Amino acid sequence: MAQLRAFAALAEHLHFRDAAAALRMSQPALSGAVAALEESLNTRLVERTTRRVLLTAAGERVARRAQHILADLDRLVDEVHAVRGPLVGPLRLGVIPTVAPYLLPPVLPRLAAGFPDLELSVHEEQTETIVAELLAGRLDVVVLALPAPAHGVTELTLYEEDFVLVAPASSRLDGPVQRQVLNELDVILLNEGHCLRDQALDVCREAGARAAAATYATSLSTLVQLVSGGLGVTLVPETALPVETRRAPGLSEHRFAAPAPFRRIGLGYRATSPRADEFRALADTIRAAVAESDVNVRQPA
Repeated sequence: MAQLRAFAALAEHLHFRDAAAALRMSQPALSGAVAALEESLNTRLVERTTRRVLLTAAGERVARRAQHILADLDRLVDEVHAVRGPLVGPLRLGVIPTVAPYLLPPVLPRLAAGFPDLELSVHEEQTETIVAELLAGRLDVVVLALPAPAHGVTELTLYEEDFVLVAPASSRLDGPVQRQVLNELDVILLNEGHCLRDQALDVCREAGARAAAATYATSLSTLVQLVSGGLGVTLVPETALPVETRRAPGLSEHRFAAPAPFRRIGLGYRATSPRADEFRALADTIRAAVAESDVNVRQPA
């Protein structure tokens, strides 16, 4: 079955490096698995060129059948896990980068204590990637900003958190600020692909402001350091604020006047998954861990 999964990934990406990265395995291992499948079927499935991979006619047919076979296998595994009890055995969790460093520290110890038979693996990737991995069956459940950018994903809200304006200490901002203040400031953002970038852009558009075009960052940590260096201001979610501002000197934090801009963080899983009860238990555990932490968030009604 591992050989079939390797070939299915190659058929999807048509590139050995990308397929290997998607499966988190080495290229030689992926190539060996595909070659072993070809040997078992006694036929060529792929045509290897210097630049890309092409599927043979037989490869096209096997790729179509592989999708159905692997989907049925994933459903079978999910059903077996559901029968064994809540949060027992393997669980592949995807988390977006602007949530993982701040949510996982309070959540992981609680999961370990409450569900000792859980075999958790965590994968940190941007929203588009973890949702694609979820729908492909390579992840079981994901934590992301809602709404999920795809159909077929059931959502459970975990918490809501406000955005806070982080500026250099030398800025002359005072008290709760209005969104329109962004019109007068250079707002720096994360690179494309981060949902937090899109959310910050939405806040800027609502205020009639325009983000600075010259400076972007790949992480919240870098973003806050750039603000500390005087390159502009940025929007930071409440859960990240204690961690990131502690690492950077010379900053000031300004909350927005009500209604403050916010984001909603939730759990997403395939609508067809039989493990819905488990994921509700997982959501309850995450909510409880967040409620016991010092972060300033709102629990869902």
